[in-house]
This record gives sequence, structure tokens and C-alpha cells, in this order.
Amino acid sequence: MNERLELVDDPQIRPFLPLLYVAWSDGGLSAAERLVIRQHLERQPWLRPAARLVLDRWLEPEHPPSATELARLREVLRAAAGTMAVDKRRSLVELGQELATASEPDDRGRSRVAARELAVLLGVDQTEPAAEGLSPREVMAFPEVAVDVEGLRALLDGGHAEVRARVREFLARPELRAYGLPTERYRELVRGWLRDLCDAGIGRWAFPGVTSEVADLSSFMVAFETLALGDLSLLVKAGVQLGLFGGSIFFLGSERHRALLEDVATLRLPGCFAMSESGHGSNVADLETVARYDHDTRELVISTPRESARKDWIGGAAHDAQLATVFAQLEVAGVGHGVHAVLVPIRDATGNVLPGVRVGDCGLKMGLNGVDNGRLWFDGVRVPVENLLNRFADIDENGQYQSSIASPSRRFFTMLGTLVGGRVCVGSAGVSVAKGALAIAVRYALARRQFGPAGGREVVLMTYPTHQRRLIPPLATTYVLSFAFERLRARYVEVQAQPEPDTRALEAEVAGLKVLATWHATRTVQQCREACGGQGYLAVNRLPDLKADSDVFATFEGDNTVLIQLVAKSVLSGFGRSLGRGLGAVLKLVGDSLKTAVREKNPLIVRDTSSAHLRSRELHLAALGHRARVLVQSAAQRMQRRLHDGMDAHDALLELQEHMIAAATAHIDHLVLQWFSDALADVADPALRQTLDTLGTLHALAKLEETVAWYLEDGYVEPVKARAIRKEVEALCRELAPAARGLVDAFGIPEVTLAAPIAFADPATL
Repeated sequence: MNERLELVDDPQIRPFLPLLYVAWSDGGLSAAERLVIRQHLERQPWLRPAARLVLDRWLEPEHPPSATELARLREVLRAAAGTMAVDKRRSLVELGQELATASEPDDRGRSRVAARELAVLLGVDQTEPAAEGLSPREVMAFPEVAVDVEGLRALLDGGHAEVRARVREFLARPELRAYGLPTERYRELVRGWLRDLCDAGIGRWAFPGVTSEVADLSSFMVAFETLALGDLSLLVKAGVQLGLFGGSIFFLGSERHRALLEDVATLRLPGCFAMSESGHGSNVADLETVARYDHDTRELVISTPRESARKDWIGGAAHDAQLATVFAQLEVAGVGHGVHAVLVPIRDATGNVLPGVRVGDCGLKMGLNGVDNGRLWFDGVRVPVENLLNRFADIDENGQYQSSIASPSRRFFTMLGTLVGGRVCVGSAGVSVAKGALAIAVRYALARRQFGPAGGREVVLMTYPTHQRRLIPPLATTYVLSFAFERLRARYVEVQAQPEPDTRALEAEVAGLKVLATWHATRTVQQCREACGGQGYLAVNRLPDLKADSDVFATFEGDNTVLIQLVAKSVLSGFGRSLGRGLGAVLKLVGDSLKTAVREKNPLIVRDTSSAHLRSRELHLAALGHRARVLVQSAAQRMQRRLHDGMDAHDALLELQEHMIAAATAHIDHLVLQWFSDALADVADPALRQTLDTLGTLHALAKLEETVAWYLEDGYVEPVKARAIRKEVEALCRELAPAARGLVDAFGIPEVTLAAPIAFADPATL
């Protein structure tokens, strides 16, 4: 044993020590490995007998090194490594090579060669770490690339930078953060936050021309989207008070009702929006609550005829609301006129529940527990007939029902169409949720280190292609959706400004983007949570709250699966109308299909794997448009065959439900990319345009990759091109990952609002 340790500082022995140490530390040398080493040493005539003897003693199988000997050897290696440059401590071989430099000049080259040859003979990885603890714990720097954060933020803020700045200023308050609180305490906080929001004047933007001088609803919509960067219970509480309750008065009422909006905007009159029932949610036309007109008293009598008619999930109903907009089947002189909205007091100014009204609390929920969701029952509650929100229908002094819209179905859809702004808000809020989650996960991924190359150097998470795959494509999609919602808000304002707005196309666009954005938020938050590991599971890091609070967005303001079918019906109706225009329309559709076959399905195109082709926006739009067009046409053909065979239209729709959802999703995917491309054309700065173009390219190729099986079946691409798309997505992730920090900083989330400690992690402490 003493002979082993006496000569460990011998310059001829030192190059072999790292291999011997790790070999014995890992469980010993096999007989074959010992034989290889001995034979190799015999071929080194320059080794002195004493050095050869010591090395032979280290190879004795009957006398393996003791723990003391290995500890001493470890100390020698650590001391030697401590004198070396950091970049020389990467592997066993390099450590041996550097130790050999201490040899006598004549032996230096020979010992280095001998150590390397021995490593090769033993099959040791040339990059295998030198040994645990032999080098200081370090982080390999990630090559971050600077982007124009302020320029990107200005583009994302669009024409409402001042509105966003006001909301960001409001959000940048440390007290607007809560987690893990008892429900009652959390509700109390949110109630106070909402009052502060209204005191700041932000609520006034919800009613343009009545409580503010803003031109239209876009300011409130932008404020709502920005508010979604913060606490989502506050967001929903504000949405119920201002967007739903106040919005129903603003859109469905007349001047006598709009007089209430000043109190709504300042929270002097807290209210709620009582549409959904336990038996009917999405199917609003078949709500069961009844509003029966009593001509003798000129009153409407509101009743809950059965338990399934109970108003359910009504935000604000459990505690705060004094007045409810109640949607009910209106009956006048025994004749039903469909669903109408009526203002019904449910509490007095001191919070006491009024006679005939019964209130229940929905209780603890998966998330949004700062919102007092409740249930409402009405037992013959009487309100003046003037409480009927009468923009589209009224009851005159003679007790006669009057409406400017003769068709009951058109009247119903016109009424609901005025409330479509809520879906715009929820969809864009989903984009903000994704922004918050990505900002946390990306910043953590650029600080947290894990494993790494040889020599103990650890790398940040963003270095790993799998991590880039988790975060960079959702980041690209979030950018694309941000610009798409900017366009959607402009479309909403444009349509609503028309004297007699036809909202059918708008409703389909709103529904489609709401679906796309809220499903994107759900997937993105989950990816970010997983990407942050255990830290992402801690409530203090916000991701659990974002996950729990935003999950309901997929069913809030319309169940996504129901809404996407609304899109499908709209698209199919448009297709049918185009066919109804005569032979010319049919020939155009056929001609478009033939052009696609000739231009995009020729052998060169379907196999083209060049990066320039794959990154072409023309390809992206053509491919997404082709899929949308083919799915709509084939769905229409399948529907036509079933109807021709005598199948009931409802049954035919059920059979084609999956096909229709695919067609609608494809249609919205194409629309979103088209809107993004249109916005990109208006970006003047070449560098910013290039950054956004790369993001749009990744988003588009990720969409193609996601549905590549369909394109293969259709013959639109060949397998070689499908593989090339996947590789191009990977390449784009690598390109964009270094810019990720700047891209999330451009979202403009106040540091206090971001809140998660892992978003501010110091790499030196992790």
C-alpha cells in the first residue's frame, strides 16, 4: 500500500492516475482490462522500473485499493486539477494529458501519448468527466442574443400603448398578489382590488360614449387583455362586473337603462350576469327560467320552474351582486317570445338577499377562488316591465309585444351577437396567460443548470433541444396570436360601427380565435409547469395558479368544442352560399382545386426540402389554406350525400362532427396566419420584421408538423419533406432560443406582476 502512495507524485505515473482512480471508484478493473493495461505498459520502454512497479501494484486484483488509498489519490488529483486552467478539466484524458506536462522534457510527449492510447484501448469516452468534484461547479454560458425589446413591445402594444401603460401601472403593486389564502380572505382582497381598479377609472372604458369619451370598446378590450397578466380572479371579477353585467345593459338596454352605467363603472352598483343554468349552458335558446308578463300590474314575474332552471356559476351572485341581468323565456299573454334579458334586484344596498330570491354559493373551485360564483333561484319575483332590456324588443302600454326584428331566431342571434365582445376578451386573456407562463419558464430556463458536457460543466436548461422544443414553438404561437387578436379587435369595432351590423362572420372569427387561444394557453401553461420541474409545482412560482385559474377559459364564455362547431357551420354555410351563386362559382372552386394540384402537388414541390422553400410564407399560407379548403369541401360533400339519402340534418351533423371540427380548426389556423402576415407587412423596421417573420415561420411549420399525417395522406408532401419540416422546426428552435429572454421581456409584464421567484433566479445560486 505504501509503495502505491509513495510515488503518486512521480511525473511518469501521474498521467495514468485519473484512469486508475475512476476505474477503481466505479467498481474495479476486470481481468481483461488489467491485461490490456499491463501489455500497454510493457510497450513503454521509457518507464522507469520503479514507476512500472507502482503501476503494477495498482493493478493487483487480490489487493484492491483501500478507501484510504483512493481518498489520497483523489486529493492528489484535486490538487493537481486546481492548478490547471478551467477548460482543461473536462475529461479523464485531458486531465491526464495536463498532468503529463509536469514530466521531464524527454518523457512529456511519450507519457501523454501513452495515457491517451491507454484510454482508447480501455474504451474510455474521451469526454468522460474527470471525476466527481475534481473541478469547481460551473455553468456553461448560454449564447443569448439581444433583440429590440422596446421595439417589439411597441408593436405588441399596437395603437393602445397608453391604455396598456395605465393597466401595467395599476398591476405594478406588490399587494396585487395572493396565493394559498382562505376563500373568504381571497374574495375580500379581490373585491378591494376591483374597487381600486374602478377608482383608477379603468372601468369607464367599458362603456364608450356613456362613461368615457373613448371612441369604441377597443380600449377596454386591450385593458382586459393586459389585466390578464396579473391575478386572474381580479380579471374575471372585472369581466363579470364591467363586461358581462355592464355590457348587457350597454348593448341590450335603452337610454333609461344606460343611466345605471355610471354606477356600474364605479362599482357603486355591483351586479352579475345570470345566463347559464344547471340544465342549460351553451344551449341558451332553451333556458328554462321564465319571465311572465302581468299586464294588470305592468310587471314581469321571474320564476325558476324546476331545479334544472337554477342559475349556476354566476360570478358575483354568492356575495356581492345587488342587481342581476337574468336571461329568461319571455311570455306575454300566454305566448312565448324566446329568451330576453331582465334586470332583477337580488340584494339591497346593505347586502341582504331580497324576498323571493334564493342564493347559494358554488363553493371551492379548481381555481379563481377570489370570485364569488353563486346560484340563483327565483320564486315569483316581480319587477317593473321597464326592467326588460328593450333594445330589440319591448312590451307597449297595451301589453303588446313589439320588436323591430320579426324573426324570433334572428332576434335571438342578434341579441347574442352584441355580446360577442366577451369572447374576444377571454380569448386575448388566454394569450396573456401564455405570456405570463412563458416569461417565467424562459427566464428560469436561462438560469437553472442541469447536467452538461464532460468535466463537470453544467449547462442551462435552454441549451437542451428538448427544452427548446417545449418553450420556443409556444412562444412563437403566442406572438402570432397577439397580432391576430389586434386584427380581431379592429374587425369587431368595424362591424359594430355599422348601422345594422351583420355579425355572423365576425362571430365565427371570434369563436375560432377564442378556441385557439384558450386551448393554446392551457397547453402552454402545462408545458411551462413541466419545464420548471418541481419549482413549477410551487404555488409561490405562480404556474399552479395560472394552470388552475385559466383552465376554465376553455369552457367560459362558450365551451370550446361547441364554439368550434359554430365555426364549422359558418364555414360550411359560406361554402354552400358560394355554390348557390351558380355555375360560375362551382367552376371557380373546381379551377382553384386544379390549380392547387398543378402548382403545389407536382413532384418537385412535394419533395422540395430546401430551407428557403420550407421557410417561405407562400408555402405556409398555401398549405394551411389547402387543408382548410379540402376539409370544408369534403365535409360539404359528405353532408350533401347524407341529406340526399334522406338523413335528418341533425343526425348528419352528428355523423360529421369530428370532420367539421377538423375543418373549422384548419380554417382558423389559416386565418390566424394570414392576419399575422398582413400585420407583418406593415412593420417598417427590417430587423423587427425579420424577428417576427422567423417567429411566424416557426409557428407555421409547427402547425404543419402537427398535422403532417394529413398532408402525407393527401399527397401534399412526401415523407422526405415531412422529415425536413421536422428538422426545420428544430433548426428554428435553435435559432430563436438565444433570443428567448428578449422575446418574453417584450411582453412588458411588470416585475411585481411576474412575481415568481424562479423568474428572478441568480444562476450562481442554483
